[in-house]
Amino acid sequence: MTIALFVVLLLAGTAAVIAPLARRPLAWPADPPDQRDDVARAVSSLRDLEFARAAGTIATEDYVRLRASLERDAFVRRPPESRGNAPVRTLVAAALIAAIAVAVAVFYLPPSVGDRAPGETVTGTVPQTDALAALEVRASANPSDVPTQLALADAYVQAGRPQDAIPRYQAVLAKDPSNVAALDGLALILVASGSDDGAIVAADRVIAQRPKDPDALFVKGLALYRKQDWNGAVDVWTVYLDVGQYHFGSDMVRGLYADARTKAGR
Repeated sequence: MTIALFVVLLLAGTAAVIAPLARRPLAWPADPPDQRDDVARAVSSLRDLEFARAAGTIATEDYVRLRASLERDAFVRRPPESRGNAPVRTLVAAALIAAIAVAVAVFYLPPSVGDRAPGETVTGTVPQTDALAALEVRASANPSDVPTQLALADAYVQAGRPQDAIPRYQAVLAKDPSNVAALDGLALILVASGSDDGAIVAADRVIAQRPKDPDALFVKGLALYRKQDWNGAVDVWTVYLDVGQYHFGSDMVRGLYADARTKAGR
């Protein structure tokens, strides 16, 4: 995960919440408590906890205990407040952007985590400009080397250059149209950039080969949810939650899944 990409998505989520409030001269009417609000607040703590686990700076038993506590608190029902909250639609927008940001973070952070000396950030010494440059040279010298092209595409994403990663994934797919790694990487970039239709196409190509691929099911469900295809999102996420109970996005999807079921009347 690149810090730059995460910051952009986080700022977009903040803007989605603040902008409607800034335009409104009067207080919002009362709105029932929404679990997704708690999920959005818990996302930051969960992300930091995952970073600490990946970097090896937290004991396993502490990680398990803290994660269980954060997940439990995210879904605790709170009594209604006397003052109204922001509209549900703004909370949904913020939760979606937070979900995408965490998805990108967890998907791309583990390969980039290096050894961490005292005082260093949790991502250690990565990214390394020299390593990326060397990878670019190797990829240019061996354009038909699929593993190298995929490694360079992933490195571009980690370096905050998803637009440079896209043509690399596409080059791999030109040689191997069924390459799951390239399709999953491309789908995640597309859904993070708001290209829901393109993300669905890429995810469907993975699902055609692997009907229970958690990454593809996660992306497709999220894209369908944003398109307000409630039944479609429920159908995809029903399979996802069955096979991806330990997938990085499962805890966030559960709240959105329940909302989609309600809106679909299911």
